[in-house]
Amino acid sequence: MWAGLREPSSQSASPTTGQRSAAAPPWLPGGEGKRCPAARAANTWGLLTTRTHIQLKRHRSRSSERNGRRFVWLSNSTMVSLDYVTHKIVTYIPYVLVLIDMRYEGVKCGKDGSVDNHMEMGKKLLAAGQLADALSHFHAAVDGDPNNYLAYYRRATVFLAMGKSRSALPDLSRVIELKPDFTSARLQRGNLLLKQGKLDEAESDFKKVLKSSPSEKEESEAQSQLAKSDELQRLVAQAHRSFGSKDYTTAAAQLDRVIETCVWDVTSRKMRAECFIQMGEMGKAISDLKAASKLKNDNTQVFYKLSTIYYHLGDHEMSLSEVRECLKLDPDHKQCFGHYKQVKKLNKQIQAAEQLIQEKRYEEAVRKYEAVMKTEPNVPQFSLLATERICHALTQDQQAGRAVSACSQVLQSDPENVNALKDRAEAYVQDEQYEEAIRDYETAAKHSENNHQIKEGLEKAQRLLKQSQKRDYYKILGVKRTAQKKEIIKAYRKLAQQWHPDNFQDPEEKKKAEKKFIDIAQAKEVLTDPEMRTKFDHGEDPMDPESQQGHHHQHFHGGFQGFQGFNPFGSGPFNFKFNFN
Repeated sequence: MWAGLREPSSQSASPTTGQRSAAAPPWLPGGEGKRCPAARAANTWGLLTTRTHIQLKRHRSRSSERNGRRFVWLSNSTMVSLDYVTHKIVTYIPYVLVLIDMRYEGVKCGKDGSVDNHMEMGKKLLAAGQLADALSHFHAAVDGDPNNYLAYYRRATVFLAMGKSRSALPDLSRVIELKPDFTSARLQRGNLLLKQGKLDEAESDFKKVLKSSPSEKEESEAQSQLAKSDELQRLVAQAHRSFGSKDYTTAAAQLDRVIETCVWDVTSRKMRAECFIQMGEMGKAISDLKAASKLKNDNTQVFYKLSTIYYHLGDHEMSLSEVRECLKLDPDHKQCFGHYKQVKKLNKQIQAAEQLIQEKRYEEAVRKYEAVMKTEPNVPQFSLLATERICHALTQDQQAGRAVSACSQVLQSDPENVNALKDRAEAYVQDEQYEEAIRDYETAAKHSENNHQIKEGLEKAQRLLKQSQKRDYYKILGVKRTAQKKEIIKAYRKLAQQWHPDNFQDPEEKKKAEKKFIDIAQAKEVLTDPEMRTKFDHGEDPMDPESQQGHHHQHFHGGFQGFQGFNPFGSGPFNFKFNFN
């Protein structure tokens, strides 16, 4: 009857010796010695059900009738009679009954052997520091025997070694439920409850340890922790009184001492965070609230509080992130949903404005940031942020006057704002107010010593100041530093015509006109040559041999004679004749 119910040889026990093959792990039932009946029965039943499942699921079946008999098509070429299938199922019924009998007969053998092996392997792996593998075995041991208090205790030990105290606590409670006189488990649970700030429950555990004939070491630890619990309860009561009387500094100091021991106490951290908020120490408040959000999973109010703090600090991105966490826990949270809509709108406007700056559409970016200030007029940080970015956009757009005004507005509220100092300095340079630019760059450098842009800007402003005290080609032609080549040529022609030496008869006036005419021609040469103009804009004078340090350019040496063959009006070569009698 059982001849056809053999296991595959690669993973089976020998039918004569009962020995499991080398491929089977030694801690599984049957890994060493003979298999118990339950193990053999379970394996045989598995083979039967698997084989039947494969046969019936291999192809999508379809049925038909022939000569009054019903058939099942298992493939395009194979047809099996329903009578045959029914016969096979009826044939298996005695097998099932025997398997059930064997399963109940051998259940104790299978269970005890499996749990003991899992416990033994778990202990070895724990001692070797292989915590994840050890945990798997203790999970199996608990599943195998839900009333084995040692299995729960070992698993709690692994959880604690992995830093998962929240998972260890239910296991320790189960141990105490199964074995109330297990003092080690009760003492460990008391310590965890103490860290969570559950002082009354911790005190109860420590008192019960002292009443249960503990060892000398356990008694000493329980007495010490009980005294600590009493002191912490006194401090908590004092902190509540201080908080109630709005003495937030004292309350925070008292809660500091509580949290030194009760590191997982959510209530104390939330109260201390509120103290920090009232004291204006937002960074510390955020730190406590972040910790509280991790210690308690379903904590929507903490996420809402974090979001509002970030919002009032002007950090719209972090505010949006925290309020989203709140809505993940409760999509219908009224406060979080209302706050989310406001933050999302503001965040969208700011991102759009920054995109416009990236695209160098500065005037549009200014208008977008003005809209930001209208969206949130009650939070100064957002108005300050918007004004700072307007200052930057105007500076990049070469609108020096408006830029200086916007930057100065920012610096009235935040005198150490490096970005505003740097942008205003650049605007001053554009407006040729070099001394003011140097002062702003020097102030910015004090607050950002390693900023290369500030260093380069300062050096440029110093060069331009020195240059302005000598000769300024832009001033000679009467054009702005932002003037295009067309404007420069137009200004040059007008001045060249005005100061042409032929227009003057008096020797002294003619001499003065010659000098002026040379300056005008040099200014035109420098400002219409991209390379020479760039050098001049960076503080070098291409017409000054000392400034060039060995770089040679065509200069106007030898007085006005150098203009022979040069047409200042660009209409072709001709000679000027001057008499210096």
